[in-house]
Amino acid sequence: MRLVDTHTHLYLEQFKEDRQKVVQRALEQGVEIMLLPNIDADSLQDMQEFHREFPDHSLTMMGLHPTSVKEDFETQLALVEQELSSGNYCAVGEIGMDLYWDKSYLEHQRIAFRHQLKLAKTHKLPVSIHTREAFDEIYAIVKEELTDELKGVFHCFTGTPEQAEKIIQLGFSLGIGGVLTFKNAKLGDTLSGVPLKNLVLETDAPFLAPVPYRGKRNESSYLRIIAEKLAEVKRVRLEKVAETTTQTAAEIYQLTNS
Repeated sequence: MRLVDTHTHLYLEQFKEDRQKVVQRALEQGVEIMLLPNIDADSLQDMQEFHREFPDHSLTMMGLHPTSVKEDFETQLALVEQELSSGNYCAVGEIGMDLYWDKSYLEHQRIAFRHQLKLAKTHKLPVSIHTREAFDEIYAIVKEELTDELKGVFHCFTGTPEQAEKIIQLGFSLGIGGVLTFKNAKLGDTLSGVPLKNLVLETDAPFLAPVPYRGKRNESSYLRIIAEKLAEVKRVRLEKVAETTTQTAAEIYQLTNS
Protein backbone atom coordinates (compact mmCIF):
# COMPACT_ATOMS: atom_id res chain seq x y z
CA MET A 1 0.00 0.00 0.00
CA ARG A 2 1.40 3.36 -1.09
CA LEU A 3 0.34 6.73 0.32
CA VAL A 4 1.26 10.34 -0.46
CA ASP A 5 1.22 12.99 2.26
CA THR A 6 0.34 15.97 0.09
CA HIS A 7 0.96 18.58 2.80
CA THR A 8 3.48 18.21 5.64
CA HIS A 9 5.97 20.56 7.32
CA LEU A 10 8.50 17.98 8.51
CA TYR A 11 11.31 20.51 8.10
CA LEU A 12 10.10 22.62 11.05
CA GLU A 13 11.94 22.75 14.37
CA GLN A 14 9.37 20.46 16.05
CA PHE A 15 11.15 17.58 14.29
CA LYS A 16 14.71 18.75 14.89
CA GLU A 17 15.60 16.01 17.38
CA ASP A 18 14.14 12.96 15.61
CA ARG A 19 13.62 13.85 11.95
CA GLN A 20 15.10 10.63 10.56
CA LYS A 21 12.97 8.47 12.85
CA VAL A 22 9.85 10.44 11.85
CA VAL A 23 10.56 9.82 8.17
CA GLN A 24 11.31 6.16 8.81
CA ARG A 25 8.00 5.71 10.63
CA ALA A 26 6.20 7.29 7.69
CA LEU A 27 7.87 4.93 5.23
CA GLU A 28 6.96 1.96 7.41
CA GLN A 29 3.30 3.02 7.20
CA GLY A 30 3.42 3.18 3.41
CA VAL A 31 3.85 6.96 3.11
CA GLU A 32 6.39 6.99 0.30
CA ILE A 33 6.23 10.64 -0.77
CA MET A 34 5.91 13.73 1.43
CA LEU A 35 5.15 17.09 -0.18
CA LEU A 36 6.60 20.08 1.66
CA PRO A 37 4.85 23.47 1.37
CA ASN A 38 6.95 26.54 2.06
CA ILE A 39 5.87 29.21 4.56
CA ASP A 40 8.05 32.25 3.88
CA ALA A 41 11.65 33.36 3.38
CA ASP A 42 12.64 32.18 6.85
CA SER A 43 11.50 28.60 6.26
CA LEU A 44 13.01 28.15 2.81
CA GLN A 45 16.48 26.95 3.80
CA ASP A 46 15.21 24.37 6.28
CA MET A 47 12.76 23.02 3.72
CA GLN A 48 15.46 22.73 1.07
CA GLU A 49 17.80 20.99 3.51
CA PHE A 50 15.10 18.43 4.34
CA HIS A 51 14.65 17.67 0.66
CA ARG A 52 18.39 17.26 0.19
CA GLU A 53 18.43 14.78 3.09
CA PHE A 54 15.44 12.80 1.79
CA PRO A 55 15.43 13.37 -1.98
CA ASP A 56 13.68 10.10 -2.82
CA HIS A 57 10.75 10.69 -0.48
CA SER A 58 10.07 14.43 -0.60
CA LEU A 59 9.21 17.22 -3.00
CA THR A 60 9.08 20.92 -2.28
CA MET A 61 6.59 23.69 -2.99
CA MET A 62 7.37 27.40 -3.13
CA GLY A 63 4.99 30.05 -1.88
CA LEU A 64 4.20 32.69 0.72
CA HIS A 65 1.79 31.58 3.44
CA PRO A 66 -1.01 34.09 4.07
CA THR A 67 -0.18 34.51 7.77
CA SER A 68 3.31 35.63 6.69
CA VAL A 69 1.90 38.36 4.44
CA LYS A 70 3.04 41.57 6.15
CA GLU A 71 4.49 44.92 5.11
CA ASP A 72 7.38 43.20 3.31
CA PHE A 73 5.13 40.98 1.20
CA GLU A 74 6.42 42.37 -2.10
CA THR A 75 9.98 41.41 -1.19
CA GLN A 76 8.76 37.98 -0.14
CA LEU A 77 6.89 37.55 -3.42
CA ALA A 78 10.01 38.48 -5.38
CA LEU A 79 11.79 35.59 -3.66
CA VAL A 80 8.91 33.24 -4.54
CA GLU A 81 9.15 34.33 -8.16
CA GLN A 82 12.92 33.88 -8.22
CA GLU A 83 12.73 30.40 -6.69
CA LEU A 84 9.98 29.21 -9.01
CA SER A 85 12.12 30.18 -11.98
CA SER A 86 14.62 27.51 -10.91
CA GLY A 87 12.17 24.77 -11.88
CA ASN A 88 12.85 22.85 -8.67
CA TYR A 89 9.33 22.87 -7.23
CA CYS A 90 6.28 20.64 -7.66
CA ALA A 91 3.71 23.31 -6.77
CA VAL A 92 3.07 26.87 -5.64
CA GLY A 93 2.25 26.69 -1.98
CA GLU A 94 1.30 27.25 0.64
CA ILE A 95 -0.76 30.19 -0.56
CA GLY A 96 -4.22 31.53 0.16
CA MET A 97 -5.94 33.73 2.72
CA ASP A 98 -6.35 33.52 6.50
CA LEU A 99 -8.69 35.93 8.22
CA TYR A 100 -8.82 33.99 11.49
CA TRP A 101 -5.76 35.48 13.16
CA ASP A 102 -5.43 38.91 11.63
CA LYS A 103 -7.54 40.91 9.18
CA SER A 104 -5.30 43.98 9.12
CA TYR A 105 -3.46 42.72 6.02
CA LEU A 106 -6.58 41.67 4.14
CA GLU A 107 -5.79 43.63 0.98
CA HIS A 108 -2.15 42.51 1.06
CA GLN A 109 -3.34 38.90 1.30
CA ARG A 110 -5.65 39.37 -1.69
CA ILE A 111 -2.81 40.80 -3.79
CA ALA A 112 -0.33 38.11 -2.72
CA PHE A 113 -2.79 35.30 -3.39
CA ARG A 114 -3.75 36.52 -6.83
CA HIS A 115 -0.12 37.14 -7.76
CA GLN A 116 0.86 33.60 -6.77
CA LEU A 117 -2.05 32.11 -8.73
CA LYS A 118 -0.70 33.94 -11.78
CA LEU A 119 2.78 32.57 -11.09
CA ALA A 120 1.33 29.07 -10.93
CA LYS A 121 -0.24 29.52 -14.35
CA THR A 122 2.98 30.95 -15.77
CA HIS A 123 5.02 28.01 -14.51
CA LYS A 124 2.26 25.45 -15.17
CA LEU A 125 2.29 24.30 -11.55
CA PRO A 126 -0.57 23.28 -9.25
CA VAL A 127 -1.35 25.28 -6.11
CA SER A 128 -1.87 24.34 -2.47
CA ILE A 129 -4.46 26.72 -1.04
CA HIS A 130 -4.77 27.60 2.64
CA THR A 131 -8.33 28.69 3.47
CA ARG A 132 -9.30 29.86 6.93
CA GLU A 133 -12.32 32.08 7.54
CA ALA A 134 -11.91 33.19 3.92
CA PHE A 135 -13.62 30.70 1.63
CA ASP A 136 -15.82 33.22 -0.20
CA GLU A 137 -12.89 35.57 -0.78
CA ILE A 138 -10.68 32.76 -2.09
CA TYR A 139 -13.37 31.18 -4.24
CA ALA A 140 -14.08 34.49 -5.97
CA ILE A 141 -10.41 35.10 -6.76
CA VAL A 142 -9.78 31.55 -7.99
CA LYS A 143 -12.86 31.73 -10.18
CA GLU A 144 -11.64 35.01 -11.71
CA GLU A 145 -8.17 33.57 -12.36
CA LEU A 146 -9.38 30.16 -13.51
CA THR A 147 -7.94 28.76 -16.73
CA ASP A 148 -7.33 25.21 -17.94
CA GLU A 149 -3.82 25.50 -16.52
CA LEU A 150 -4.89 26.36 -12.97
CA LYS A 151 -5.42 23.35 -10.72
CA GLY A 152 -4.54 22.13 -7.28
CA VAL A 153 -5.81 21.40 -3.79
CA PHE A 154 -7.86 23.25 -1.21
CA HIS A 155 -5.65 22.17 1.68
CA CYS A 156 -7.17 21.20 5.06
CA PHE A 157 -10.74 21.16 3.79
CA THR A 158 -13.29 21.31 6.61
CA GLY A 159 -16.15 23.04 4.80
CA THR A 160 -19.73 22.36 3.85
CA PRO A 161 -21.11 20.09 1.12
CA GLU A 162 -21.89 23.24 -0.90
CA GLN A 163 -18.29 24.44 -0.60
CA ALA A 164 -17.01 20.99 -1.56
CA GLU A 165 -19.15 21.05 -4.69
CA LYS A 166 -17.91 24.53 -5.61
CA ILE A 167 -14.29 23.39 -5.29
CA ILE A 168 -14.87 20.31 -7.42
CA GLN A 169 -16.64 22.39 -10.07
CA LEU A 170 -13.49 24.53 -10.27
CA GLY A 171 -11.56 21.37 -11.08
CA PHE A 172 -9.73 21.34 -7.74
CA SER A 173 -9.35 18.57 -5.15
CA LEU A 174 -9.93 18.56 -1.41
CA GLY A 175 -7.06 17.94 1.01
CA ILE A 176 -8.28 15.74 3.87
CA GLY A 177 -6.42 15.59 7.18
CA GLY A 178 -6.76 14.81 10.86
CA VAL A 179 -9.92 16.85 11.39
CA LEU A 180 -11.79 13.96 9.75
CA THR A 181 -11.14 11.90 12.91
CA PHE A 182 -12.35 14.52 15.40
CA LYS A 183 -15.40 13.40 17.35
CA ASN A 184 -17.61 16.42 16.73
CA ALA A 185 -16.41 17.18 13.21
CA LYS A 186 -19.07 16.98 10.53
CA LEU A 187 -16.48 16.44 7.82
CA GLY A 188 -17.33 12.76 7.50
CA ASP A 189 -20.93 13.61 6.67
CA THR A 190 -19.77 16.06 4.02
CA LEU A 191 -17.30 13.62 2.46
CA SER A 192 -19.82 10.80 2.27
CA GLY A 193 -21.24 12.58 -0.77
CA VAL A 194 -17.91 13.53 -2.38
CA PRO A 195 -16.34 11.18 -4.95
CA LEU A 196 -13.15 9.57 -3.66
CA LYS A 197 -11.34 10.63 -6.84
CA ASN A 198 -11.67 14.28 -5.74
CA LEU A 199 -9.80 13.75 -2.46
CA VAL A 200 -6.13 13.64 -1.48
CA LEU A 201 -4.64 12.87 1.93
CA GLU A 202 -2.50 15.14 4.08
CA THR A 203 -1.32 15.53 7.66
CA ASP A 204 -0.28 19.20 7.88
CA ALA A 205 2.30 17.95 10.38
CA PRO A 206 3.16 19.05 13.02
CA PHE A 207 -0.36 20.49 13.28
CA LEU A 208 -3.84 18.93 13.52
CA ALA A 209 -2.88 15.43 14.62
CA PRO A 210 -5.66 12.85 14.21
CA VAL A 211 -7.31 11.00 17.08
CA PRO A 212 -5.86 9.35 19.18
CA TYR A 213 -2.97 11.83 18.97
CA ARG A 214 -5.08 14.99 18.90
CA GLY A 215 -3.33 17.85 20.67
CA LYS A 216 0.09 16.26 20.23
CA ARG A 217 2.70 16.67 17.51
CA ASN A 218 1.44 15.37 14.19
CA GLU A 219 3.69 13.43 11.82
CA SER A 220 3.41 11.87 8.37
CA SER A 221 3.10 8.30 9.64
CA TYR A 222 -0.33 9.26 10.99
CA LEU A 223 -1.54 9.61 7.41
CA ARG A 224 -2.56 5.96 7.59
CA ILE A 225 -5.00 6.77 10.42
CA ILE A 226 -6.63 9.40 8.22
CA ALA A 227 -6.78 6.95 5.33
CA GLU A 228 -8.41 4.34 7.56
CA LYS A 229 -11.05 6.83 8.72
CA LEU A 230 -11.75 7.89 5.15
CA ALA A 231 -12.19 4.24 4.17
CA GLU A 232 -14.75 3.92 6.96
CA VAL A 233 -16.59 7.06 5.84
CA LYS A 234 -16.63 6.03 2.19
CA ARG A 235 -17.37 2.36 3.02
CA VAL A 236 -14.55 1.06 0.89
CA ARG A 237 -11.40 -0.93 1.59
CA LEU A 238 -8.32 0.91 2.85
CA GLU A 239 -6.43 -0.24 -0.24
CA LYS A 240 -8.98 1.54 -2.43
CA VAL A 241 -8.49 4.80 -0.54
CA ALA A 242 -4.71 4.47 -0.85
CA GLU A 243 -4.82 3.65 -4.55
CA THR A 244 -7.27 6.40 -5.51
CA THR A 245 -5.84 9.23 -3.42
CA THR A 246 -2.29 8.38 -4.49
CA GLN A 247 -3.31 8.38 -8.14
CA THR A 248 -5.06 11.74 -7.76
CA ALA A 249 -2.02 13.22 -6.01
CA ALA A 250 0.23 11.86 -8.77
CA GLU A 251 -1.91 13.50 -11.44
CA ILE A 252 -2.07 16.88 -9.68
CA TYR A 253 1.60 17.11 -8.71
CA GLN A 254 3.06 15.20 -11.67
CA LEU A 255 4.66 12.66 -9.39
CA THR A 256 6.86 10.11 -11.10
CA ASN A 257 6.96 6.47 -10.03
CA SER A 258 3.45 6.81 -8.57
